[in-house]
Amino acid sequence: MAVALYNRTSSEELKQRMLQETEPRTTISFYNYFLIENPKEFRDFLYLNLDKLGVFGRIYIANEGINAQISVPTNNFEAFKTFLYSIEALNNLRINIAVDDDGKSFWVLKIKVREKVVADGINDPTFSMENKGKYVNAQQMNALLQEKDTIVIDMRNHYEYEVGHFVNALEIPSDTFREQLPMAVDMMKGKEDKNIIMYCTGGIRCEKASAYMLHNGFKNVFHLEGGIINYAQQIKKEGIDSKFIGKNFVFDNRLGERITEEVIAKCHQCGQPADTHTNCKNDGCHLLFIQCDRCAATYEGCCTEACQTIYNLPEAEQKKLREGIDKGNMVFNKAKARLRPKLNEE
Repeated sequence: MAVALYNRTSSEELKQRMLQETEPRTTISFYNYFLIENPKEFRDFLYLNLDKLGVFGRIYIANEGINAQISVPTNNFEAFKTFLYSIEALNNLRINIAVDDDGKSFWVLKIKVREKVVADGINDPTFSMENKGKYVNAQQMNALLQEKDTIVIDMRNHYEYEVGHFVNALEIPSDTFREQLPMAVDMMKGKEDKNIIMYCTGGIRCEKASAYMLHNGFKNVFHLEGGIINYAQQIKKEGIDSKFIGKNFVFDNRLGERITEEVIAKCHQCGQPADTHTNCKNDGCHLLFIQCDRCAATYEGCCTEACQTIYNLPEAEQKKLREGIDKGNMVFNKAKARLRPKLNEE
């Protein structure tokens, strides 16, 4: 009998099963740039083996490598590592373990083949990931941040930067990584001899960004090994000061893990200090925005009174209103007038 290489159960049922689990899980992430000759075959090989280990999460495969954010039953963690390290290109690969984790981050295993593991918009055939910036660990990062010739660049999206970032880090004001790469080059023109440190959540974006900067003539380019996740683990283990303040946005059910106690963002509805991201409860919206506890209660988790009204309609009426709606990239961004309708404080 053929083995199913895709999940056949509804997402909601799987989520409820996960929430009822009593066995602890560990949330991890990893990536590696390496040549995969047959991504589809490699994808199926991974699915068969990871499904047996009870792994949930999201994995992207491409000719250029792998990018994974998953949760593993804690009792199977060593077996998972043994399997992962049995793959030659992934042997002894650094695994980022989540900082603020309840193990309830994923409830289904999805492994997808893509053109690239990180959509970058790079079409230059001479670009290569073989020439990339130098890794820096937490101590080296902190030391470089003290030097006057250092520029630190955040290679994450605006909504990630908003809730947490390194002290004096430059934001590349964009919604997508593919837009950020040329913007970073333009912003750094004339600073080719400066120390440029790039960082991101887990390392995959800033590693590619460092290679792109070198490709464009910059000389002293560094990137934070393992990103913010690994940095947070290192400062905790080594007892050193955190130069990252606030919360680290993560792309799973948690939507964030706290690094320091500072709350540097504001509720998008009332303007009070808050850094909890949520998706609007109206299924026809699902806008990602920051909401404080008071506004969450007032608006029942919705982004506007209009969405709250729809959210309280019978499900059949909600479905009818949702027909034909293209939500697109529904992320709150004060700098862009494209948002319909504005949140309540505006």
